[in-house]
Amino acid sequence: MAVLGERWTLVVLREVFNGIRRFEDMREHSGIPRQVLTNRLNMLVEQGVLHRVPYREPGERERHEYRLTEKGFDLYPVLVAVREWGDRYLADPAGPPVDMVHRDCGSPVRVSLACAEGHEVGSPREVVTRPGPGAIRRVRTPAAGQAA
Repeated sequence: MAVLGERWTLVVLREVFNGIRRFEDMREHSGIPRQVLTNRLNMLVEQGVLHRVPYREPGERERHEYRLTEKGFDLYPVLVAVREWGDRYLADPAGPPVDMVHRDCGSPVRVSLACAEGHEVGSPREVVTRPGPGAIRRVRTPAAGQAA
């Protein structure tokens, strides 16, 4: 959540995924306050989600575009899932403001979950959480005044 948990971060990522890469275009299109946008872009660059690519308009100083890294592209299913949730629970009665469709066939793009064997997971009730290889066992210490 250190990367995605701040307000506006998903908005910045949405803009970049939609092809808006320049600071002023992003600020104008999204309405994100200048300092907030600066902070979010810097954090996403520091986290390796975006990288800066310099450009210079004639007669202007050098500026940067923001491009997705592989780590950034891997966040695409997260954005699709958030959009699906918003479309389901928050969309206008007339329908969602944006449709996402597969370029080749025109069908709607959706997120689906599957296990490593290819079985579709239809409900969170079908998933069991267990400690992974990087889990650290926590040792519970007795509270002050209690016996160990």
